[in-house]
Amino acid sequence: MDWDKLRIFHAVAAAGSLTHAGEVLGLSQSAVSRQIRALEESLNATLFHRHARGLILTEQGELLFDATSAMSKRLDAASARIRDSEEEVFGELRVTTTTGFGSLWLSRRLHRLYEKYPDLKIDLMLEERVLDLPMREADVAIRMKEPSQADLIRKRLMGVRMRLYASPAYLEASGRPETLDDIASHRLICQSPSSVQVSAGATLVQHLMTYNVRSTLTVNNYFGVLQGVLSNLGIGVLPDYLMHDFPDLVRVLDTVESNEVPVFLAYPEELRQSRRIAAFRDFVQSEIAAYRRQRRAEAAE
Repeated sequence: MDWDKLRIFHAVAAAGSLTHAGEVLGLSQSAVSRQIRALEESLNATLFHRHARGLILTEQGELLFDATSAMSKRLDAASARIRDSEEEVFGELRVTTTTGFGSLWLSRRLHRLYEKYPDLKIDLMLEERVLDLPMREADVAIRMKEPSQADLIRKRLMGVRMRLYASPAYLEASGRPETLDDIASHRLICQSPSSVQVSAGATLVQHLMTYNVRSTLTVNNYFGVLQGVLSNLGIGVLPDYLMHDFPDLVRVLDTVESNEVPVFLAYPEELRQSRRIAAFRDFVQSEIAAYRRQRRAEAAE
């Protein structure tokens, strides 16, 4: 198949419109249309259904678009590796992690990475869905469980536990629970057990709910849970890494916590030599080391 025609097909399939694809490619609509017709003739297949509001891929078109998408991601990876300078770190780095870890821990530290590499362009994708690294949905991931794909380089960064925290103002107004039975008279702020989250967190919340908690506020990520706690709404189930950056939070019921959640950094084998990946990996490991030293110092006080 003609590579140029495949490039044009991919643009049309992504845009859903000959006109929009032409604008992206710098070609006229008629030129794009001719290339698509020629590709369909060479394949002896119809790739698009035409209708008044645009184009819809046929079954054959979907198969070809899957292939061109994979090709595009591989080419992007090759291009990134080629552009990686021996002396400098620059260009785009797509990082994915959970909403809680990304917004409450990672983003608060990125200024130090930018200070060292000011030409780096980070696309931070925060979502609970696990993006497919081998398919280049992202370049590097920080996840709350070990990745299952075999063709990934992975490193365990640290362990996290979910614990109970409240603001001083809330505890002053509502009292401090001394036992788990006391939790029933407080408002519990947490993720819903049915929402996407680490299983250890869901298990802890399910256990707390058995104590007939009178009032709850559920949020679908830890950033929202933290805002509720800081607004003096109740006692929140939050990851322990928050205590470094939010030292005013008060831990309650010190024996109550989840099982340990492992935190892993992972990236595709093909990006092993990428200087952007190496810079980000070293930055995260350095921040984790500083975080651990701080926790040891606090424990020794």
